[in-house]
Amino acid sequence: MEIKKPAIAGTLESSDCQVTVEVGEGKIDFTLQSAVINQYGNQIRKVVYETLERLGVNNVKISVVDKGALDCTIKARVEGAVFRSLEQTDHLPWGGAIR
Repeated sequence: MEIKKPAIAGTLESSDCQVTVEVGEGKIDFTLQSAVINQYGNQIRKVVYETLERLGVNNVKISVVDKGALDCTIKARVEGAVFRSLEQTDHLPWGGAIR
């Protein structure tokens, strides 16, 4: 999948994260802000990269502002931002259908 336009998913509320995606420069450019980056930064990165890989996205500028989100929330926010950037609103493969 190719990112077509900037998109955001999520909030800055507690236990959530805000994910922003933009057209990349030929690679995955990842930025992470989190109050718990020392404890969970590697796990957050792993979830983001695995989700992008499953979606087939390898050219993206992605920013995650984490407020204590669980892995499933991070995954859902990355998926949501990517699908919004594609302007795909019908037949979304939610609920674990994305492999």
